[in-house]
Amino acid sequence: MNAPRLVQLGKLGARPQAPRWLVPLRFRPVAGEVLLTNQAGDHVFVTEAELAELFRGEVAEGSPLHERLRAAHFVHDAAAGERMVERLRARKRFLDYGPNLHIMVVTLRCNETCVYCHASRADMDATETDMTPETAERVVDTILCSTSPSVTIEFQGGEPLVNFPVIRHVVEYAEQKNRAHGKQLEFTMVSNLSLMDEEKLAYLLDKRVQICTSIDGPPALHDRQRKLPLVRSAGAGQAVPTGEAGAYAAAARWMARINEAYAALGLDPVLYHVEALITLTREALAHPRAIVDTYLGLGCRAIFLRPLDPFGFAAKTGHRVGYEVEEYLAFYRAAVDYILELNRKGEQVLERFAALFLTKILSGEDPNYLDIRNPCGAAIGQLAYDFDGRIYTCDEGRMLGRMGDGFFAIGQAGETRYRELMTHETVRAMVVASNLDGQPDCTSCTYNPYCGVCPVHSYATQGSIFGRMRESHLCAVHKGIQDYLFGKLRHADPETRAILERWTTIRPRTHFIQACASPGA
Repeated sequence: MNAPRLVQLGKLGARPQAPRWLVPLRFRPVAGEVLLTNQAGDHVFVTEAELAELFRGEVAEGSPLHERLRAAHFVHDAAAGERMVERLRARKRFLDYGPNLHIMVVTLRCNETCVYCHASRADMDATETDMTPETAERVVDTILCSTSPSVTIEFQGGEPLVNFPVIRHVVEYAEQKNRAHGKQLEFTMVSNLSLMDEEKLAYLLDKRVQICTSIDGPPALHDRQRKLPLVRSAGAGQAVPTGEAGAYAAAARWMARINEAYAALGLDPVLYHVEALITLTREALAHPRAIVDTYLGLGCRAIFLRPLDPFGFAAKTGHRVGYEVEEYLAFYRAAVDYILELNRKGEQVLERFAALFLTKILSGEDPNYLDIRNPCGAAIGQLAYDFDGRIYTCDEGRMLGRMGDGFFAIGQAGETRYRELMTHETVRAMVVASNLDGQPDCTSCTYNPYCGVCPVHSYATQGSIFGRMRESHLCAVHKGIQDYLFGKLRHADPETRAILERWTTIRPRTHFIQACASPGA
């Protein structure tokens, strides 16, 4: 988009020649004006006429436009250079650590059948897909070798509650082994909650295991997409009535019960509450307001409106549940407009995608959401461990492994040393492929300072971890959301601006937005 614009500028009377005091920048038409960004992530809006004047070298030092650019840190001087270094250092702070998120798939068995299942679930009688205690210990030993001072172990499946004894074993073994490592150790679990009971809940509460579930919208929509049988397995071939009317009722009842228990323990409700994740299908796009209202009714104050991923069963059912990028973006704009409307009426609710990008845009911080990082979090931010102890660069890589493509497998727990994992050729290739300053389309993109790419998504959809961003649906989604947000920032009234700024608050345990990022539960 930038090249044609430069040609037009050249037609305005002179060969484009930026002034020497101007820092390197990128630009993009947004909201009727032109958005300028620099490498440190500063931004400013100018008109097309002002941009033409700037590139003809006609902006005098001390002029109103020059002073606006100076205030936004687009004028080069010694102070600006030092500030840019500090800003870049803050944005890349995550590179000082090793993988902090460790996803353990304790079983592939699941008692729900979802039309888009990304985890390639196994039937409830497939006990051979349960992680054994011995494998679990080898996985924990690998996890505690991470150079990160804090470690989060996330239990996933299938449905992790199917193999609850191994969850207990992991927690207790990890706590015991961590006495020698001294890491900040936390646990999360992604569950459909239908197999929860008071005994399991008491244990999870005692160990402060953060719980996340999936809610796909109003009850009828959720139950059509996530089928829960009338009976559940109790092991050894036994079947026990669920006592629930459907998947939504089970999840909603336990969400309320868990939040109630957190409150009774006196825990901070901002940090301790059940997160929920939606998987947006074609049918869901018709109900932006109903979906937001459903989440509010369940006590959720954050909604993550992510598009469908091309993994697991979704790769086969995409013709039924998928949609075009512009359909998703229309839904997204309608939903976030409604969320902003509710905030203006006093509701405290945010959209996670917006919060992630706004944090980068307005605060200069990186919230460390691993899928939208530069470079991405594959291996250097997270590792995924399948039920058999096989280690993958990330959970998306593991999903492809379950589909029969082991490209992203990098080792085996108990056999592969930590240094071998971190220096694996696939890991090094992933870091290079997700470095936006080395991506042909990303290096000149206006949103380079705020964005990130997923090499696994590129591999799954385009056959290469490097991908072609101008043909990437995920890139189009990220650009569309940032166009929307910058448009809001440019024309926001003071109240709306204050709401958007409030969404950027970085709190402890923000990695739980990543921990709840797998819709396979």
